[in-house]
Amino acid sequence: MKRRWTSRARAVPGYVGLVVLLLLIAAAVFADLLAPNAGTQLLLERLDPPTWASGAHGYLFGSDNLGRDISLRMIQGARVSLTVGFVGVMMSGGIGITLGLIAGYLGHGWDRVIMRVADVQQAIPVLVLAVAVAAILRPSIVNLIAVLALTTWFTFARVVRAEVLGIREMLYVESARVVGANARRIIVRHILPNAAASIIVIATLQVGNLILFEASLSFLGVGVPVTTPTWGRMVFDGLDYVSTAWWIALFPGIAVTITVFATNLVGDWLRDRLDPRQREP
Repeated sequence: MKRRWTSRARAVPGYVGLVVLLLLIAAAVFADLLAPNAGTQLLLERLDPPTWASGAHGYLFGSDNLGRDISLRMIQGARVSLTVGFVGVMMSGGIGITLGLIAGYLGHGWDRVIMRVADVQQAIPVLVLAVAVAAILRPSIVNLIAVLALTTWFTFARVVRAEVLGIREMLYVESARVVGANARRIIVRHILPNAAASIIVIATLQVGNLILFEASLSFLGVGVPVTTPTWGRMVFDGLDYVSTAWWIALFPGIAVTITVFATNLVGDWLRDRLDPRQREP
């Protein structure tokens, strides 16, 4: 009984993170319904504080320098951030998992080439490389996702390769090889399912990383078009008004922090649930 309650108590942060993520996803999916007038400019109501901080026009999180409702723009920004995070992880994971399986199972020349490319790319700070590539391409969400996927795949490749190197020596893999199973069948039926726990956990954690990268690139002005509301761009827009209109940069920054923290909580929870090595005896 005590062990059961301890296990449930450890899962509470994960449930909290999952609920937060689901709420953010719902806000992103229904952003057009929840925030249809996010881009409306009311210059007479510019730099109005939040309604609970003596604001005169009823804005929950205040208005920005163009009189736009910050709370509505944050809802629209959630769509961009979460799209970049989840789609970017799917693309990055697709590349990294495939290359990691090839490097770990086939080994030899494949392993050396793939891992040396990963080493070279890892030696360059991801944000610097992403800024360089994004600055060359036209600002758009599609290009941003592609840039982040191409600059973060090595994380998946390294994790999957390490898992495959251990799994391929297991008896059930040797047995499959002895009875004549080809490499494709062994990878799909035996290796990949047993590496799924680590892949799911690293994917969850990478969602938070890509959201941070998107916010950083948008902050630097090389992510998505300036007219597209993103949390990172909203923080940048509020820098000139930190002393007079602190709410412009504060609330989008809090949104980024909460989202990344929630993804990390879910990732830790999934690790405890899926990885038997993390379970108590």
